[in-house]
Amino acid sequence: MTRFLKKFHNDEDGAVTVDWVVLTAAIVALAVALVLALTNGSVGVSAGVEAFMTGWQF
Repeated sequence: MTRFLKKFHNDEDGAVTVDWVVLTAAIVALAVALVLALTNGSVGVSAGVEAFMTGWQF
């Protein structure tokens, strides 16, 4: 039983998986934040273009 516990304590295979999961979650969160920021900015620009085009006279 002692050998099993020592081997279990020294095994680091699961730690690498946890690192990858955390890194992947961080990348996904940054991508979502970037998309939201770009969406908000593009809505403002498109509203300005719409206002300009609506007021345009030939």
